[in-house]
Amino acid sequence: MPPALPTPVEIGDLAALKALAQPRRQRMLEHLTLHGPATSATLARALALNTGSTSYHLRELARHGLVEETGGEPPEARDAAPSAHRERWWRVVPGDRRFPPRSRQSPEMRHVMDELNHHAYAADLDLFERLQRGAADGDPWADAFPYSRGTIRLTLPELREFFEEYIALLNRYKRPETETPPGARTVLTRLFAHPAPDPHEQAHNRRETGPS
Repeated sequence: MPPALPTPVEIGDLAALKALAQPRRQRMLEHLTLHGPATSATLARALALNTGSTSYHLRELARHGLVEETGGEPPEARDAAPSAHRERWWRVVPGDRRFPPRSRQSPEMRHVMDELNHHAYAADLDLFERLQRGAADGDPWADAFPYSRGTIRLTLPELREFFEEYIALLNRYKRPETETPPGARTVLTRLFAHPAPDPHEQAHNRRETGPS
């Protein structure tokens, strides 16, 4: 039996969106997604921040349900030298989180979403380029950069169905760590789809503004 799909959760609270849109917090979430659970000190060293700053940002992310304490150290940390005090380990909370459609966003929420998307898209592109440039010769994963551009003609209901099918495809390949085979690596996926400019609207605007 296939695993049950996670229930989509909409982040409609403006404070939560502001917490997520903060660039340093986005970098911290990216690091936790790529490398797994970490402490505030680990994140501080990796991202060139101070521990007090990372601790504060982790608490803010946790307050909005975006990260959580793991409840214990990962095995590799337990195998290391014991520390004088218990460190708090954090991980990204799994789930299917979504944002309100633009038609239901207030002007302030739209501004926050625009900032969030701007930083997220720029970070995704930067990471893609750095990983591609840094891929070692002879590493079979150096070829693992599938990339596609295309166009399809869809109605609005079909576009929504397309998106849900994409999410279902991702969830088909998700599995717990105990069922992940040796040699597997975290693979980042991004879907960026938008309607092309409406030629009728463009023609109407040209008629209104006159010849250029």
